[in-house]
Amino acid sequence: MAVTQDTMYERVEEVLNKLRPFLLRDGGDVELVDVEDGIVKLRLLGACGTCPSSTITLKAGIERALLEEVPGFVEIEQVF
Repeated sequence: MAVTQDTMYERVEEVLNKLRPFLLRDGGDVELVDVEDGIVKLRLLGACGTCPSSTITLKAGIERALLEEVPGFVEIEQVF
């Protein structure tokens, strides 16, 4: 069964809500900007937006979680 755009958006939000407490603890947050053709567009906020480790947060943390939990997910694109 194909995953609809709306379903994927909801699943991505669920994963982000699980990860959000860890980001908030470090003074940051994440905003879901869009989901298009399996590409999730995120904006890092607060301390995460300027952190030198933000790429690691996106790739090793958020992207890995999305790959495990969101069918149809392809990649993360950071939006500034």
